Amino acid sequence: MQNSYVALDLETTGLRPKYDRILEIGAVRVVDGAVTGTYETFVDSGIEIPDHITELTGITQEMVAGSPGMREAVEGFLAFAGEDVLLGHNLLFDYSFMKRNIVNMGGDFERGGLDTLAISRKCLPKVQGKSLDKLAAYYGITQEQHHRALDDALTAFRLYEKLKKEFAEQKPELFEPLPLLFKVKKEGPITNSQKVYLRDLLKYHRIGSNVKIEELTKSEASRMIDAILLRYGRITR
Repeated sequence: MQNSYVALDLETTGLRPKYDRILEIGAVRVVDGAVTGTYETFVDSGIEIPDHITELTGITQEMVAGSPGMREAVEGFLAFAGEDVLLGHNLLFDYSFMKRNIVNMGGDFERGGLDTLAISRKCLPKVQGKSLDKLAAYYGITQEQHHRALDDALTAFRLYEKLKKEFAEQKPELFEPLPLLFKVKKEGPITNSQKVYLRDLLKYHRIGSNVKIEELTKSEASRMIDAILLRYGRITR
């Protein structure tokens, strides 16, 4: 039975790790059922935050401005988490975003994990709704801020401890970590020719943007260029 782990939650600009970015990282170190440390940071991801994400999380462009960039924020998490087992609600979602960024930084990220969503589905089949919010309400777990990384990581930790207390003796196998499986290939950085062309397009069409061009991958730059060409057209001389 796993008694020590790092609970992880991310807020992101969307649901697709290949196309979207991390906005906020929240992590909680737990040893023998007690919180022994936390890690929390906004991430200045270098792209615009969609309006519906701001409505869901309350995170604005102004809030992340000046925050650590992706590399600094992710390296801070890695230093905090070490080699510990990860825990989260629908953990593979958060793991996939984290692994993609670590691989693109030239690193590797293989971990064991505990998923409170998977455990809840096995232990609480009759409970309607398995979202973190609904399961927190079911167990009377207080949440200060919904859809914020550190608070959701804390909620996942508290949910796991409730589930463990109630079901670990009956179903001990559910409380042992499993390997987290997500395949990802390293993406190349934006090329010099893409940087020049993208800057020229933004200037020519007078498009205001908070995007950090230097931090885009080659595929992200290509998609951004295609989107501008589709909406505004090419540069004419």
